[in-house]
Amino acid sequence: MARKIPVKLVMKYRDQGLSRNMIAKTQKVGKSSVSEVFKRAEELQLCYQDIESLTDIEAYRRFFPERYQSEILYDAPNYDDIHKELQRVGVTLKILWQEYVDRCRTKESIAVGYSKFCDDYQKHIAKYRLTNHLTHKPGVTVQVDWGGSTMQLVDLNTGEVIPVYLFVGTLPYSQYTYVEATLDMKSHTWLKCHVNLFEFWGGTPIRLVYDNLKVGVVSHPKEGDIVLNAHYEALANHYVMAIMPAQVRKPKQKAAVEGAVGKIATALIASLRHETFSSFALLKEAIREKLLIYNARPFQKREGSRQLVFEETERDKLRPLPSVPYEIADWVYGRKVKYDCHVTFQKNNYSCPYQYLKKTVDLKVTSHLVEIFYQHERIATHKRFPVYQEYAFSTLPEHLPDQFNQPEWNDQRLLRWAEKIGPFTCKVITRIFESVQIKEQGYQSALSVLNLSKKYSDNHLNKACQIALERVHSPRYRQLNAILTNPVNKSLFNSMELEAPVTRMGYVRGSD
Repeated sequence: MARKIPVKLVMKYRDQGLSRNMIAKTQKVGKSSVSEVFKRAEELQLCYQDIESLTDIEAYRRFFPERYQSEILYDAPNYDDIHKELQRVGVTLKILWQEYVDRCRTKESIAVGYSKFCDDYQKHIAKYRLTNHLTHKPGVTVQVDWGGSTMQLVDLNTGEVIPVYLFVGTLPYSQYTYVEATLDMKSHTWLKCHVNLFEFWGGTPIRLVYDNLKVGVVSHPKEGDIVLNAHYEALANHYVMAIMPAQVRKPKQKAAVEGAVGKIATALIASLRHETFSSFALLKEAIREKLLIYNARPFQKREGSRQLVFEETERDKLRPLPSVPYEIADWVYGRKVKYDCHVTFQKNNYSCPYQYLKKTVDLKVTSHLVEIFYQHERIATHKRFPVYQEYAFSTLPEHLPDQFNQPEWNDQRLLRWAEKIGPFTCKVITRIFESVQIKEQGYQSALSVLNLSKKYSDNHLNKACQIALERVHSPRYRQLNAILTNPVNKSLFNSMELEAPVTRMGYVRGSD
């Protein structure tokens, strides 16, 4: 039932001269509700003194008699009978509500709407602590959680004990369970476990119930909208599932998965307690073997086993998987396209069309791809370099400018700038261009070196290049900056004899 408007409270503050907005804000009453009371008070020519002696319900009836009358005219459903009927296979609240409406029409009485019918049923089972049979229909719900207990890996060389966490997912109808061992409980691991879970079952249910974990939900207020983790919401959209976090302090909503977690702790962890694992792969294989035994073990209080009930009843109720599994993606915002027509991600470089030079782009990164977007439009796609690879270039030839569309800088102009600084600087820039497959790939590295001349004298930069060339074949900004900022080299630079006055070039557009 919708919350009644607090008529007496609104009228009291109206009598004190407060505005509609002020009453709505301070008393947490909807502005439209306050306006309704003001309007009805004017129509009925009532003030606070006229209703001061009335109770809240009597005041509400005085202002809105038509609403009160409609509430008492409803033909109340028999929720005890409805609860019993729901235990029968194939029976849903929708079916029972339609039958109830038909009976009301026959009796020429007023039926409650479907939403109120469902809400009142939920209140009924909560009041009498009944089991909600709605969560035990085949192929409808999956419940997931992290196992409370952990397993261990042991490093045989150091003796270090590494905790191993268990992800558990179960179908409450058949209690068919999936378990996966992980080395952390981070968001990406959580999502990957879901993908593997659906692959294991060969399909997806309609809704997913889980605890209020930070990897899944950002906030779950008592009232208002639930704010889901963006990655988790994207996964649900990919598999077309409804995510339903269990209500705070409502453990019955997750009884099946919490029961499964406890049973898994006994069936898996206890059965493997005498074994020591130094290999994560061997531990996962041992868990898979124990899981097969667990799902095939006969029930004690019902016929069959988890495996049998799933195969015979629940598998066909699951919806087929999408043609492509969900792939976890991270967004990296605000990367600038450099002079070499590349953007950098994790120390590797990926090309963009030259038309986007100096533009700010966003990256969508998966485990296999790097996609580049400009104003929500994809402009480039590259295969992602492995995490162990650094300073590599993925360059598509069509992304680079032709002779009529040159960027502001080119290799010849950069070399001329280097020559003005000194021979060793010129040698560093030459080797930068020699180390890349396409000259455009060297623009940013060369500019990073040459721009040091804005901060240090040409002689100091040239000397730093000389020192770096003695240690590294093709020095970069990182090595040169380290030499220039090292206090040990300060006396060396201070004692250098300048053969000629320093001519500072700086960053001059069009300088040749």
